Amino acid sequence: MSQFIPAAEYVADTVALVVYLEKRRLGTDSQAIFDSAENLNTIIYLPAIIFAEILYLSEKGRISTNLRDVKKLLQTNPNFRESPLTQSIIETAAQITDIPELHDRLIFATARHLNLELITTDANIQNSAFVKTVW
Repeated sequence: MSQFIPAAEYVADTVALVVYLEKRRLGTDSQAIFDSAENLNTIIYLPAIIFAEILYLSEKGRISTNLRDVKKLLQTNPNFRESPLTQSIIETAAQITDIPELHDRLIFATARHLNLELITTDANIQNSAFVKTVW
């Protein structure tokens, strides 16, 4: 069992949120963070761009999670919070040179802008020099 103690706030990427909502297996540390958010002890910010990704993946039938699931989560648990896409986040994304995919950079930039760790299973992001990650 991990000795991991969740910090107060994190940012989740699309895969982390989908895995959580679909009740699939999260990493040990990620599970502890989501459990802590369920118990109202940790805040998880959800970058606005992940809603667009969930819409796309849901419409393509690649995930069972949909926007209604995300909306319900936001309405029923105040510790899951939408993080808007702002000019400052886009400017932060422009500074990230080791993540080529734009959506990933915007998610990553949200975590960097908020100075929070990113919950992600993406190895490319985990290897980035610009933000700390947890899974």
